Order: sequence, then structure tokens, then C-alpha cells
Amino acid sequence: MSNALDVTDSTWESTVLQSETPVLVDFWAEWCGPCKAMGPLVDKLAEDLGEKIKVVKLNTQDNPEVPGRYGIVSIPTFMLIKGGEVVHQMLGSMPYPNFKSEVESKL
Repeated sequence: MSNALDVTDSTWESTVLQSETPVLVDFWAEWCGPCKAMGPLVDKLAEDLGEKIKVVKLNTQDNPEVPGRYGIVSIPTFMLIKGGEVVHQMLGSMPYPNFKSEVESKL
């Protein structure tokens, strides 16, 4: 089971934009190999930084509205949102130490 919460177009506002905690969003799809490769790293990040950050996953195939609104054209895309605003964005797969340090540096 994933440590990251699933978010949808309909729960985006309440789960992500209204969150009092910074939110890392993983935009992914079932058919995406690099997304699957990053899945365990996203879960580990949720476990390691659980007190500082909320980690959520949005399936872009099932929820096209939010990715369209943010111009997501490549997955996996990771977006850090604080106070309803995008403060950082990362694209593609990367080693866990790089992933974690990049997120932590923007918290």
C-alpha cells in the first residue's frame, strides 16, 4: 500500500490547494514506466518527510482537468505546492537522494 494519498480532479482543491502543509504532487499514469519506477521513491519520501509534507498522487489518465490546468505535458512530473501556489516543479525520474534533497531544499 502506498504512503501517498490519491487525489482526483474533484478532491484537488480541498486536498492540495487548501492544505496547511506543503504538498508534493506526483502526476503519473499506469502505463508510464518511469512513473512506476518512481513510485517506491515517492512512497519512501512520504514516509521520510511525513511530518513536514503531504505527498499525493494524481493519475493523469483518469483526471485530465488538473494536469491540463497546470500545463503538465510530461510524466512523471512532481510539483511542490505551498499555500495553494506552485513553488517548485521537477520532471522525470531521478535517484532518491537527489529527489529527497531537491524537495527538502524547497520546504
